Amino acid sequence: MGFCYQKNTKDPSVARCGSKDFWKMIRLSSTPWIIDTRRAILQAVEEKDEAMMQQWLKHTDFRKFDLRTLRDLKTKNGKEKWKKKSATKKLLAWADDLKKTLPVFTFSCREFDLVKRKKKLRDGRQVEVMERPRQLAYCHLNGLVMLDIDHVDNPLEVWQRLQQNEELMKRVVLVHITSSGRGLRIIFTANSSDGNLADNIIVFADALGCKADSSCIDATRNSFAPKEDEILFIDEERLFNYYDEAFDREYTPMYREKKTQPIHHQFEAPSNLPQKGEAKAPSNQAESKHPLYLEGVGGRLSFKGTPYSSIIDAWWQLQGGEPQEGERNVKLYQLAVNLRAICDNSPQLLMQIMPSLGLDEQEMRSIVESACKEPPKGISKAMREAIARAKAIDSAASSNQTPPPSEGLGEAQDDIDRWLWQWGAQIEALFDDYPLLRDVCKGLKPNQYPAALFVAGGLMMTLMTRCTYRFYHRPEELRRLNNSTLIIGDPASGKSFATRLYKLLAAPIIEADKVGRDAINAYRELMRTKGANKEKPKKPKVVVRIHPARTSNAQFIQDMVNSVEEVDGQLMQLHMLTFDTELDNTLALQKGGAYIDKQALELKAFHNEEDGQAYSNNDSILQNFFVIWNFIYTGTPLALKKKVNEQNFGSGLATRLTCIPLPATNFEMMARESSIDLESDERLKAWACRLDRMKGELTVRKLVDELYDWTARRMADAAENNSKAEEMLLKRCAYHGLNFAAPFIVMRHWDQIHQDGQYWCGTFETDAVDWRLCELLCNIQYACQRYYFGAMAEAYFDNQLKERVSSVTHRQKTVEGFNRLPEVFTMEDVVRVFGGKVESANMKVNRLMKDGLVEKVGSFTENGKAKAKYRKSGNVI
Repeated sequence: MGFCYQKNTKDPSVARCGSKDFWKMIRLSSTPWIIDTRRAILQAVEEKDEAMMQQWLKHTDFRKFDLRTLRDLKTKNGKEKWKKKSATKKLLAWADDLKKTLPVFTFSCREFDLVKRKKKLRDGRQVEVMERPRQLAYCHLNGLVMLDIDHVDNPLEVWQRLQQNEELMKRVVLVHITSSGRGLRIIFTANSSDGNLADNIIVFADALGCKADSSCIDATRNSFAPKEDEILFIDEERLFNYYDEAFDREYTPMYREKKTQPIHHQFEAPSNLPQKGEAKAPSNQAESKHPLYLEGVGGRLSFKGTPYSSIIDAWWQLQGGEPQEGERNVKLYQLAVNLRAICDNSPQLLMQIMPSLGLDEQEMRSIVESACKEPPKGISKAMREAIARAKAIDSAASSNQTPPPSEGLGEAQDDIDRWLWQWGAQIEALFDDYPLLRDVCKGLKPNQYPAALFVAGGLMMTLMTRCTYRFYHRPEELRRLNNSTLIIGDPASGKSFATRLYKLLAAPIIEADKVGRDAINAYRELMRTKGANKEKPKKPKVVVRIHPARTSNAQFIQDMVNSVEEVDGQLMQLHMLTFDTELDNTLALQKGGAYIDKQALELKAFHNEEDGQAYSNNDSILQNFFVIWNFIYTGTPLALKKKVNEQNFGSGLATRLTCIPLPATNFEMMARESSIDLESDERLKAWACRLDRMKGELTVRKLVDELYDWTARRMADAAENNSKAEEMLLKRCAYHGLNFAAPFIVMRHWDQIHQDGQYWCGTFETDAVDWRLCELLCNIQYACQRYYFGAMAEAYFDNQLKERVSSVTHRQKTVEGFNRLPEVFTMEDVVRVFGGKVESANMKVNRLMKDGLVEKVGSFTENGKAKAKYRKSGNVI
């Protein structure tokens, strides 16, 4: 039956973990980096190495953590306290935050129930979500036990001792060193005769000659992912398939009631207060007769008929959602201070009803005792609102009234940061199929891979300027490989990788331009030296394709018209190329003078639209022309806001742009290399020369059909959500996916294409691997469109309809409805959740199946009719 996992502690979704999921999380490039970084920080603090601590304080990722912490602290007092903290405390807080970004496993639980919860987003929106909370109330045990042996100088000594105990080893399924480097985690099968999880921990630890940790008895306790080379033992068959049904049946009901204390044994130092998440009985008869203890609804403690759990849920909604990592102590203290007024200032009752959110016993006791030091002055206004809200929610639930879900666009910063790592992992998984990707991403972290992929793709499709393809929209037209790429990152975020790729991949064009540049410079020199009465030389017609941002419009258009080449008997206009590492500088140049008004050309470049000019000066050509131009800029978020904003959003530039976030890189010194590796650069140059000679029509019909289906599925979702903003941002994503994928696909099928030394595209068959790359690029483009322009798109249509709704974004009906479906469902469930008729439900299920989110798992007979059953197999993004 397996166990559960989360991508990190900030990800609310809990899913079953199979072998593929486990190794994927372990082998993420970020996992060893996080662990090694955390250990280095802890070592510097422990050894009081001031020089090393100062280096870590200057680290880019620490600065981001510092700014994020200040941003998340809501009060001025809280911000001032954080600023005054010592370097040691700040670094320890960062080390703890790093740990919580690791994937986490819940080895003792095979599943959590799917429940409906209210959630308040950072922008103030409140949404209903279907989640599997990692809480005891919803757990299902599997019979696996987790034992932590912490604070040991040499974990391998404990491992050697364990190996010598054959009886214990028969029960072990996994052993690994913990993320601190000073602990050993042992996962073993429970023995029902010993008792519950806590009993098994005590018995096993005693047999091993170690002390059992009383804070590890919670079945939902996190286990952070280790480094792959620190997994000392694994029995994959039992780890991923073990299930003790008798243990589950006997102890799951007890754990759901938070009865986690050992039954038959005792820890060495038992506490007077309950363990994490467990209720403590009143200490005397008077307390046990307290009316607050006697009043309950459905077995739950309540305040005047309203369960405390409902009041707490409503409180979190009004406070902006459950606390994020780094603010739990402050938020839980505030909750305790407000709850004490309706708990008669009773620490015992507060310990029963307060959520621990992962804090241990000592931390919870400190919070509760601090909150109850002074008698409450009465029920606060905020608590009254929470009580009223809880009553309303419980009333609606009892009458089966569900508020309608809201819909909309927009990805939060946390989402895009997480997705950059995920996209990086997916790109890394394609290295074997597309080997040049490894050279493109050389020296970068995985969350920087997307930016490198798009820069390289933009440069290489420009090399393939003599190639064409046919798209599903107006297939009679031959399309060109066009891109308008912006890499957006903060100053000093490592954008120099783009310059490296430009110098290597644009080398054939740069070399070819030298002839034209030399001819023009020679002509201008002659013009300067000829006298007034001398015959002027004729201006040569040359090909110059690369132009910096500081290029006059007249010169740019003249060169664009001149850049023509005969390809197989037909004249073809070649792509112009502009690359600049300072978008801010480019925008400044376009404020006036001869460099102004290139945005009109930028708009027409994506689809190679026709333009023209008719100026009276002699240097300007008088004719119409097609804009064939690719440009790639790197710049800051502020520069992007200047380029695309609410005032000019309606121009359509946003959907033509490929805007990819670039996270900050590390500034620590790299290890000095003993030799220079030039092979990677040579491979890039070699492929640039090959692609520069490519010509002909690309046979990508299969990919175009897949792109049509991909777009149609998302367009159907947009129609269902009645979101014109979604429709706008979606329309051109398929072009981006195909254009950027084309060079890599050509390289993958090179042996098939490059027969007899020809550079004609010829006929080649794309396959599922090519679609995988193409789909990834489409998903990245669509997510980044929503991230950068989602709010503007919403505001654009809201203002157009004169509604009093600004850029507040709403959760999509499609995502909400999908989450509300059971894990295994029928067509009747789809009709019930989404509404409408059976025909529309069939269409929706077909779309979900094509996206790989749903699979058919069988059928059943009802009233003599065969009906299909389906199962979820993915998550809607």
